[in-house]
Amino acid sequence: MSQTSPPDVITIGETMVLVTPLEAEPLETASSFRLDAGGAESNVASHLSALGTPAAWVSQLGDDALGRRIERLLRERYVDTRWVRRVDSAPTGAYFKDPGNGVQYFRAGSAASGMNAGTISSVPLESARLVHLSGITEALSASCAAMVEVVISRVAAAPALLSFDVNYRSALWTVAQAAPALAHSAGGADIVFVGLDEARTLWDTRTPDQVRAMFAWVPYLIVKDGDVGATEYSSAGTVFVPATPTDVVEVVGAGDAFAAGYLNALLHGHDSTARLQAGHERAVLVLQSTSDFLHIHS
Repeated sequence: MSQTSPPDVITIGETMVLVTPLEAEPLETASSFRLDAGGAESNVASHLSALGTPAAWVSQLGDDALGRRIERLLRERYVDTRWVRRVDSAPTGAYFKDPGNGVQYFRAGSAASGMNAGTISSVPLESARLVHLSGITEALSASCAAMVEVVISRVAAAPALLSFDVNYRSALWTVAQAAPALAHSAGGADIVFVGLDEARTLWDTRTPDQVRAMFAWVPYLIVKDGDVGATEYSSAGTVFVPATPTDVVEVVGAGDAFAAGYLNALLHGHDSTARLQAGHERAVLVLQSTSDFLHIHS
């Protein structure tokens, strides 16, 4: 990827070192592990780059071995990291996948939690075709939440599209804290991804149509219902595409893959059905593995 021209897509958010068993075994008994880069926004950038759409990831990493490892791994995936900052005052975060039992995070006080409006001051958000955020970032700290507000404001005043994945994480904040904040951020986006389960938890919306009623003005709203399928609401109408049946090894990271597949298809001018199908197809690659990202190029 050229480091001089603006990428098509800019993603912003925390990435940690991901430690995961090589086989789908519990952490307690597994003996072999893989160290990888894991974070919602860099996952999206990685999948987009694999699909041929130039994508950058913006964040802060600790000036440590884990931070250097993350940046190297993402560059190997052809992700543009020119706006990544290194700080020596805080460490790079880490998390462990426990197949079948979720994840364990070690991210408190991480370098990424210190991101603020200055982090994106020199990033040409307005020159991108699309900017992607997730609700994880604003939960990390007050300064991260302030940065998200600046991003939303800047993109709203530009031709770029803003994509927002709700990505509610109960380990980071309570429903009472998250529900109004995530509704506000989602309401300022052009494209919103939300799981029906998290929408129910946050806003007690129990059907895709109820979620749509809450975000009636959002140009593209995608409501995902696990292994049932996904519904897109747009000016073209309402379209549902069932999920692709697959043997699930681990679900963590599949939402990021879905978002990337969908966004790639949107940027290439495909219709609603093709966009949703592209999301499902990319998600399947992650569902079949303990990794958030497979080195498969399309």
